[in-house]
Amino acid sequence: MTAPAPVVRKGRKGAGLTLRDVARLAGVAPITASRALNTPDAVSETVLKKVREAVERTGYVPNLLAGGLASKKSRLVAAVVPTIVGPIFLETVQSLTEALADAGYQLMLGQSGYENSREDALLEAIIGRRPDGVVLTGIMRSAESRKRLLASGIPVVETWDLTPTPIDMLVGFSHERIGVAVAQHLHAAGRRRVAVIAGVDERSRRRARAFSDEAVRLGMAVAGRKEVPQCMVPAPTTLGSGRTGLADLLGQDGAIDGVFCSSDILAMGVMIEAQVRGVAIPSQLAVMGFGDLSFSRDLHPQLTTVRIDGTGIGKTAARFIIERAEGREVPERVQDIGFTIIERQSV
Repeated sequence: MTAPAPVVRKGRKGAGLTLRDVARLAGVAPITASRALNTPDAVSETVLKKVREAVERTGYVPNLLAGGLASKKSRLVAAVVPTIVGPIFLETVQSLTEALADAGYQLMLGQSGYENSREDALLEAIIGRRPDGVVLTGIMRSAESRKRLLASGIPVVETWDLTPTPIDMLVGFSHERIGVAVAQHLHAAGRRRVAVIAGVDERSRRRARAFSDEAVRLGMAVAGRKEVPQCMVPAPTTLGSGRTGLADLLGQDGAIDGVFCSSDILAMGVMIEAQVRGVAIPSQLAVMGFGDLSFSRDLHPQLTTVRIDGTGIGKTAARFIIERAEGREVPERVQDIGFTIIERQSV
């Protein structure tokens, strides 16, 4: 899915929409617009309607800071991740926290969830408090949140994904390229009947889709099928989902000889279920994960997986935010950090 084209901010460099801009669009005085937003009972229905329509058209979010503080730096940066239950994003959060702290900034962390995401409400609350920067996970925003972020003028860094049209800045990698690379790796290892277990979140789905398409192209699917066997599980993924996922896949095709998992947690569950069933890894079944979590090298056999430089993502995102907060331009606003396949014993 392609992200929508960016909207160019207008006005002075680094500036977002102000209450004065909303008032001008509504055709009322700034003080009247302020009353409409803060004490709507103090204005007429006609004025209230005009101001609300102007807010809707611009995506303006009222500044919750006191007027005298609004022009000063907050020294606060907000980051939004889907979850902190799983360890996949912790490396990025840790490095982001440390890099910001070294420059005198503090990190405020929010969880948006996966299904029924709370991101829209969370971003509205964040924008209203005017942090010096916002760091987001992924690129799939709602149209309303995208409009509000653009209107705010706050520096934004999207992470853990890749697109040529970010809201503002981006540091991440291509999930599609990972799917293709994993399929090619399994093919080179001699696997010819592969399958995939993936979380239902959008990024995992894209990795799984790219993996399946490349596997079919390489002849690693049952003749005549347009995709490999797949099992989609709730996000965040769990060890139990890996176990039930492998059982489901073997029920679809007992000849499967390779499985790509959208997380190392899932892969560990697959390895446990395989052991219970007497399926030898890697001689009978190759298993690949995603994330290169700390336990992956301690499993038996050690897990082959995809390594993402979460520390690099956090440090780069912090540098982007600090540069913009200090009034300096970021010349290359999209940075692809790539990924690495860590070859161990499970393939």
